This record gives sequence, C-alpha cells and structure tokens, in this order.
Amino acid sequence: MSQESPTDRPLTTALAEAAATAGHAPSVHNTQPWQWRVLPDALELRAARSRQLAATDPEGRLLTLSCGTALHHARTALAAEGWTPVVERLPDPDDPQLLARLTGLHRTDPDPAAMRLVQCMQVRHTDRRPVSDEPVPTTAVKEIAEAAVAEGSRLQILDGDQVLELAAAAAHAGTVEAEDPQLREELAYWTSRAGTGTGLPSDVLPEQAPQTTVPARDFGRPGTLPIGAGHDRAAVYALLYGDEDEPDSWLRAGEALSAAWLTATRLGVSVVPLSGVVEVEGTRQTLRGLLAGLGHPYIVLRLGIADPAHAGPPHTPRLATEQVVDTSALRGEHG
Repeated sequence: MSQESPTDRPLTTALAEAAATAGHAPSVHNTQPWQWRVLPDALELRAARSRQLAATDPEGRLLTLSCGTALHHARTALAAEGWTPVVERLPDPDDPQLLARLTGLHRTDPDPAAMRLVQCMQVRHTDRRPVSDEPVPTTAVKEIAEAAVAEGSRLQILDGDQVLELAAAAAHAGTVEAEDPQLREELAYWTSRAGTGTGLPSDVLPEQAPQTTVPARDFGRPGTLPIGAGHDRAAVYALLYGDEDEPDSWLRAGEALSAAWLTATRLGVSVVPLSGVVEVEGTRQTLRGLLAGLGHPYIVLRLGIADPAHAGPPHTPRLATEQVVDTSALRGEHG
C-alpha cells in the first residue's frame, strides 16, 4: 500500500494532531484556556491562566471544566487513530497548572465510534436561538445522559417545576452579574475580541433577548444573530453534576460535557450551556437544592431541536494551533 495509513504514522504526529483537534472544544466565552505540550511519548494539558475569567470565575471552575472538554476531545481523537493513553489527571501536586498528562500510549484498533465523534467536533457549535417546537426524542436524551455518566458525571433532567426554579435562579444570577462592574467589563472584553481567535463575535450573539421561560445570558450588547419568534417550550433542561466540588471533578465534568455534547451533535440535538447560574454563589446553591443536596452542580444544559427554517450561527473563531500546541520538545528528534 503506497499511501500511509494512520497506523503507520509516528506517535508524535498522532499526539500533535490530537492536541490540534482539541482546539474545536467548547469553552466559557470561547476563552480556549488550554495549553498543550507534545512530548516524544506523552501529551500534557495545562491551564492557560492568562485566559481565565478572573472576575466571573475566580476559583477556576469554568476554566478547568473548559479544559476538560479539550481533554476529552484529544482522547477521542487519539482513539479514532488507534491509540489508547493512560490519563493522569492533576498528576503533580506541586504544579497545579498541569491538569492532565496522556501517557503510556499503546496501539489499538481505530475506534469507529470515536471517528464519528471527531466528525461531530467539526460541526458542533453553540446555537443560542430559541429551539423549534419539535420535542427532543426521549431516546436521544437517554443516550446523551449515558455519555455523561460514562465520563464520571451525571445529568439530571429537570421537570416542569424545577425548570421554573431554574428560570428564577437564572434571572437572579443575571441581575447580580449585571450590577457588578467588574463582571460587565470582563464580558465586554470577551465580546469585543474580533480578529483575535477568541471570544464571542456579534454574529453568534442574539440581536435581542428571546422570549423564553429560562432567560438567556445578557451579554451587555446586542448581537446580529436573528432569533425569530421561537420559545423554549420544547426544550429539555438538564443539570450536569457530580459528588465533589474540586478541580479533579471540574476536569471530569468537562470531559462529560464534551461526551454529552458530541453525542447530542451526532443525534441532531442542539446544546446550549448555561453557566451564569453556576457563576453566582447564591444561585449555585439553588441548583444544589434541585439535586436535594446530593451533588454539586457544574453547568446547566439546554437541549433542543434547532429551528430548521433559518440558518444557525457560524462557528466561533479559534486560536491558531501554534498558539495552543507547543511542539518544541520534538525539535531535533528526527535528526
């Protein structure tokens, strides 16, 4: 066979490509707060604190969760190429920025399911428009929840009364954040980053607030995304949660979010993460109440079927690979 197959390529190529593919991962305000380092036999994931939301996310919950989505993307890309790593999460207590190391890689058969998810990474995006009136199939909700469970977190589907509680909490969180000048300034910064490869451009933000039961985040400025006359009546709201509220669990929550979102994309289900309600301490406690105090909330998800009659928003921009993937340790490796 004259053409090189994936199994003929060196490990370092697979690692570098997996890190690059992880750039498609979702992150809070599209901050992409990750930095990869490719080693001859391992891949390291570090937190890029320069892209942390200092006012919104001082403890780094959402930063770590965002990095977890990138970690799952990289793992999936490796599985699609026929590589299985040992995943060491937070491997060095003296180096808290080192979030994960993929090491001990060994050959397996390329995973067809992972290949499908890698294709979904290319098309996955956040569509903040109201969803259509088409209900989300129960089988799809079950499969999305199972994908999260497989990564060590759980997804609680909220009933009608709980959605009303969520709506009140989201409205309160929005008021609290709108009254905080530091949060407003930070949001303004990340919604005015045109041409930088990060942030939220106006064409992914709604031109006006949709008339929905659960209020969407107020980004402080109107976007240019037409929202139509839809509602969220057919949406399913779910709460991603787990047993702990520590960096390791935030990282795993990100991996679960990635798995659930890619599964939803494969099934034709639109996902919008709602993080405002977990950013405010008081409303985060309200979410704990929805869990009967038996877990810690990581993020709320809106699941729905996108309006097929109108084109959705474009993909958010991405940093260039060389800005987030360091391959300097490989220089000179091949002579």
